[in-house]
Amino acid sequence: MMKGEVRQRARKRLDERLRALQPAENFRAPPKGWVRALRDALGMTGAQLGSRMGIRPQTVETIEKSEASGTIQLGTLRRAAEALDCTLVYALVPNTSLEIALNERARKIALRELQRVAHTMRLEAQGTNDADLESRVQAYIRDQLSERDLWSEK
Repeated sequence: MMKGEVRQRARKRLDERLRALQPAENFRAPPKGWVRALRDALGMTGAQLGSRMGIRPQTVETIEKSEASGTIQLGTLRRAAEALDCTLVYALVPNTSLEIALNERARKIALRELQRVAHTMRLEAQGTNDADLESRVQAYIRDQLSERDLWSEK
């Protein structure tokens, strides 16, 4: 099996797993962070959470502030989750499917390169017809681009 096919199947599996997290807005942290929201909902004081985590109450406050500001370390967040009898779930959720992202990136590169060629040909009075643009884009993607080429900045 070719590497491209393996990656395509991997993208499909990831897309299926991550679909359950769409829209990602549903999982946005509360304004003061998950630790504070859960602790408050459970009626637990900072001192009680600190005791469960083996840290000072002031450190709990620091943890809650760092989560709210987005600077908390994952290991710290995991320890707080465990002390709250929770499981930390961590994911990067693509804004679109991975397959769509890949196809859009390939199309953007193909159009940029083909427009460069078309411009040169127009300068040489060898203009090309835009009617077959889509077929030329697909041929360029198929013949000139590999998945790895898509992410190099040019």
